[in-house]
Amino acid sequence: MVKVDNKAVLIVIDGWGIPSETSPKNGDAIAAAETPVMDAFQKNADTYTELEASSLAVGLPERLMGNSEVGHLNIGAGRVVWQDVVRIDQTIKKGELNKNDTILKHFKAAKAGTGRLHFCGLISDGGVHAKQDHLYALLKVAKELEIPHVYIHFFGDGRDTDPKSGAGYMEELLKKIQEIGIGEIATVVGRYYAMDRDKRWERIEVGLNAICVGDGEASSDPVATIKERYAKGENDEFLKPIIVGGKEAHGDEVFFFNYRSDRVREITQLLGDVDRSPLEDFPYPKNIVLTTMTQYKLDYPFEIAFKPQHMGNVLAETLGTQGVNQVHVAETEKYAHVTFFFNGGVEKVFPLETRDESQDLVPSNKSVATYDKAPEMSAMGVAKQMSKRISEGKFEFVMNNFAPPDMVGHTGVYEAAIVGVATTDKAIGEVYETCKKEGYLLFITSDHGNAEEMKFEDGKPKTSHTTNKVPFIMANAPKGWSLKKTDGVLGDVAPTILEAMGLKQPEEMTGHSLLVKS
Repeated sequence: MVKVDNKAVLIVIDGWGIPSETSPKNGDAIAAAETPVMDAFQKNADTYTELEASSLAVGLPERLMGNSEVGHLNIGAGRVVWQDVVRIDQTIKKGELNKNDTILKHFKAAKAGTGRLHFCGLISDGGVHAKQDHLYALLKVAKELEIPHVYIHFFGDGRDTDPKSGAGYMEELLKKIQEIGIGEIATVVGRYYAMDRDKRWERIEVGLNAICVGDGEASSDPVATIKERYAKGENDEFLKPIIVGGKEAHGDEVFFFNYRSDRVREITQLLGDVDRSPLEDFPYPKNIVLTTMTQYKLDYPFEIAFKPQHMGNVLAETLGTQGVNQVHVAETEKYAHVTFFFNGGVEKVFPLETRDESQDLVPSNKSVATYDKAPEMSAMGVAKQMSKRISEGKFEFVMNNFAPPDMVGHTGVYEAAIVGVATTDKAIGEVYETCKKEGYLLFITSDHGNAEEMKFEDGKPKTSHTTNKVPFIMANAPKGWSLKKTDGVLGDVAPTILEAMGLKQPEEMTGHSLLVKS
């Protein structure tokens, strides 16, 4: 075993938040449960602090609640893992979209080439696949660069928005075009035809026929035409092509502004000549150049405006590099979170990481449809396996997830959540006793809130996550050690653990250690 200053255990409780001032008091399953272990930790002010686990603190849009995937990503990465949409939003907010090298390169190429730039994407404020604000910001950059012809291919939403809201979005877009002083509508087509993801190539062909051939209903007033379609029973998602202006032609620059990748892979695969075998006889324009807002697929050759965030040297990787043996334990429901997500969103077993699913993947209870029927879940089984792994003496770092507060919280059954929380506390107690016996530091945190807010003000069940802070606890620590009390986020957990173990924090890990030694 490598020499570390201290061996460490990390417990990530799923869905254990700290109620805010506005949280209904009668909906707090954590306060209502018997939790002597966590209560004792919370009373030790020196080794207890609170962390932000939602919104920008974990790389999500403002005011958005955290989730298990994002929580484990941030905890394991030791940094804020910015979601693509937030990186784009923040760049626009700072007025720096016109400094993006990829955007500048391809917009300038459009000006120097055919003089034509096409924007393709979903236009709505649904915020799931794309944002109309991103298109407006791109139009402003095109205006600054004085590109002669800018065309917009409008994909109707109606799935993440009201089915008949597209006419309103079109009206707003036309106003913005006038205001910014650049751009014209080229085509309109529903996402059903432009954003298929089930290999229904005949649908994509309808969209491509509009964009490349100009095949559809001619219109000089897209708002009126969309409203006429509504009257005929069509809605935004299923809008058949409306042709207003310029189609994509040979040598043009084309920019896809959707930031979510799954529903624009097929159309870009064909248009960008990655693999045209599904529609090989289609009359594609020659030598068009595609650029995409984000990475749509690893092997796509297109240049990307917002490249994936580099996730090198996450905690699991840096432990392996520094010679530390580790193992991660969870029940089935959360095993992906302690492996794939904790390891930076990659299917990778790092050096010196033991991955033995026959024992470290503890089976979740399959005999119940919902976990309010068995709220203890497999927490005690996970605790038992954790104690076994700690006692083996082979691992300097052992981590796990306890699932009940989140999984039972999602059922909305308050009484069941109380049982799940109490069981989790008991399970934490077992791991803590083993840590004391075997000489391990114990760190405890949570990925997001849930069980502390199980009811709305009117008493109705609440099943969603919260934006509340989560605890961060250090136990069995050397005398004089404490945790900083201010501005902590989930991305600070890994740096704190590394410092406590006496290991080097890699430069990619931009979180801050919260450890204070005196």
